Amino acid sequence: MTRRLATAALLLAACGYRFTAPGGPLPAGIRYVHAPVFVNVTPEPGAEAFFTEALREQLIRAGTLGGELSEAKIEGTVLAVSAFPMLTPISDGGIPRPTYRLTATVGLRLLKNGAVVGATQVSGEEDVLSGVGASSDVIVTGTEANRQAGLRRLADSLMREGYERLCTGW
Repeated sequence: MTRRLATAALLLAACGYRFTAPGGPLPAGIRYVHAPVFVNVTPEPGAEAFFTEALREQLIRAGTLGGELSEAKIEGTVLAVSAFPMLTPISDGGIPRPTYRLTATVGLRLLKNGAVVGATQVSGEEDVLSGVGASSDVIVTGTEANRQAGLRRLADSLMREGYERLCTGW
């Protein structure tokens, strides 16, 4: 078994494969960035927390998260968060069940020593099922929990894309 793993590792190395952090290196020789809490200009309470946390997790994976004294920082602004209802057939007998589509737009700016090195805006959407239950309280509670989980997934995917864009200058 150990011999197989060693052979596989050798073959991957010989083929030019390598394991790297997502996004690649930051521009302008930046090695570490600080990620302060995002500004939220939407009526969605707490949206800044989801996006700030998602960006910090992305920076940790890339090995570039620094503290407040870092030479660079990424400022984020949650520009829009909205949801609208849809009806989607679900596989449980084909009965339509209420679904919500969350959309969000976030602006990111990469600054080094106060000067803007890069900026991008990312947008995306995530579908969220409504809660289920026998009483309206359970439905509301389940829907809100699903909405929060959907917003967290949306924040993760948008911050991954935003970080990659800042790294590549796209």
